[in-house]
Amino acid sequence: MDMNSAISSFAALAQSTRLEVVRLLVRHEPAGLPAGEIARCVSVPHNTMSAHLAILVRAGLIEARRQSRSVIYRARLDSIRDLSSYLVKDCCGGRPEICEPLIVELASCGASSNPPSTA
Repeated sequence: MDMNSAISSFAALAQSTRLEVVRLLVRHEPAGLPAGEIARCVSVPHNTMSAHLAILVRAGLIEARRQSRSVIYRARLDSIRDLSSYLVKDCCGGRPEICEPLIVELASCGASSNPPSTA
């Protein structure tokens, strides 16, 4: 990832509704959610949600696919991983023990006892 791509992604995430949408879609991988359900979950009008979704798609953080009459949105986990890696790539200055707490926290992601939330 280059700096311009990172800035575009961070700009898209620098708004509470869009950040909430990305986190919601990450929780609903791999199935994704239809646009109307996303709007309902984050309590945002459909037309406003369309604008937010378009910004996230342009930033490469989510993708859309048509399924019958619905548009299903999914998180682009590869892009989110690249963005996270961009932030910490040069972490530690050759001292991996400094990054160990981050690595432990990320390794425990799948061990959460919280079921996916729809709200």
